[in-house]
Amino acid sequence: MSRKFNVMFLCTGNSARSIIAESVLRKDGGSKFNAYSAGSQPKGEVNPLAIETLAGHHYPVEDLRSKGWEEFAGPDAPEMDFIFTVCDSAAGEACPVWPGHPMTAHWGVEDPVAVEGTDAEKRVAFATTLRYMKLRIAAFAALPVESLERMSLTSKLHEIGRMEGTTSIGSDFA
Repeated sequence: MSRKFNVMFLCTGNSARSIIAESVLRKDGGSKFNAYSAGSQPKGEVNPLAIETLAGHHYPVEDLRSKGWEEFAGPDAPEMDFIFTVCDSAAGEACPVWPGHPMTAHWGVEDPVAVEGTDAEKRVAFATTLRYMKLRIAAFAALPVESLERMSLTSKLHEIGRMEGTTSIGSDFA
């Protein structure tokens, strides 16, 4: 078996979208990928509706926590192969220098935390975020990442970011 690829999902608060993506990739791509998430300004806690949504769809919730991306910038941190921003504010922020020149793309999804309304409406927003992340991650996990050349793979990663549910495309961070 070839090595596992390290994948980071970045967002500002690291409390919902990036956490959901981390959990989905852990389960759905676990044999091929190691999944991580972080935020530029972490909230310090995972949104309870993110945990409820993931657990309700049989995704792992143990060890999920809100953390800053500086945790992954040190010499002992795993070297990232792929970094995906999942919220528009993180895509435009200054990012740390990542060792190894990981491939990057923006996979923006509406923030379910920002939804105002009834508890049912909020749950629908989290379920929608989960659905969009599952679609993107399924497309990503199906790619022959070991054999695609970098330019072709970069193109495919950006295509995935334009799938249904995308927020404004903006400029991909690279």
